[in-house]
Amino acid sequence: MTPYPNLDTSLKVEEIKYSNRSYDLRPEKIQGFVEDIEALKQSIAKRLGTQRFDYPIYSFAYGVDWRSLIGQSPEYYRPEAKRMIEESLLQDNRIMEVSDFKFDFGFTSCHISFKVRSIFGNFDQEMEAAV
Repeated sequence: MTPYPNLDTSLKVEEIKYSNRSYDLRPEKIQGFVEDIEALKQSIAKRLGTQRFDYPIYSFAYGVDWRSLIGQSPEYYRPEAKRMIEESLLQDNRIMEVSDFKFDFGFTSCHISFKVRSIFGNFDQEMEAAV
């Protein structure tokens, strides 16, 4: 007789399914929800605005390690930023493709724009990151 008769050691792997509804985080809105493409855009902005590894509430796969790019040359910055953005965003099952990256370097920041192909449709996304 085993000491733990009700112990189940089977492994179950489940894919994370992201919700198509979220609280509206825009400052001009006090309450309410956003759905589908607006919820996805908000999720993308939050994911890209989160420094990877800094917050124990998130997994190590959430966010982008922007600090590792500070001080790097544009030749290094472009492909690494593209890779990190794709790696972070493609974990979301609502996003099918991230493409057409454009980088515009300033003195202290880089304006990044790209296209997102999602289950809700295609849209353009923009962001600023420190250089």
